[in-house]
Amino acid sequence: MKKIGIVMGSDSDMPIIQKCTDTLKSLGIEYTVHIFSAHRTPDEAREFARDAKKNGYGVLIAAAGMAAHLAGAIAANTVLPVIGIPCKSAYLDGVDALLSTVQMPSGIPVATVAINGGVNAALLSAQILAVEDEELAKKLEAKREADKKAVLEKDKKISAEFNN
Repeated sequence: MKKIGIVMGSDSDMPIIQKCTDTLKSLGIEYTVHIFSAHRTPDEAREFARDAKKNGYGVLIAAAGMAAHLAGAIAANTVLPVIGIPCKSAYLDGVDALLSTVQMPSGIPVATVAINGGVNAALLSAQILAVEDEELAKKLEAKREADKKAVLEKDKKISAEFNN
């Protein structure tokens, strides 16, 4: 199975990345995590993206806040799918990062999840890999079923309490 490459713009993004890696771990997907800045380490970010396919990656995830150019910088240097996670910062509640991540020019797509959406970035990357991996597809189906059961259990509890 291909692995997932995760890049964050700053170590302050680690709480979001932790949710991402926890999700990937639960599905048995190999990943690596790096800190590269689109602005402070552009050469390293470019090299990582350019070499990603030959290094065994199938999907790249890029998390950044504020100007959030990282996902676009990564996507500009690879044909692999790139998923952007806009991260909330002290300014504008992450809307600036969301707009920077989602508003890519034609020809350089970046799939974008919700602000601080580490779990969904991991699940989307897993779904992309699952197109070619039936075992992973079954794990995703099992997760969906477990999530469904958890919600229905909560519904039973709430219904018992409030719906006499």
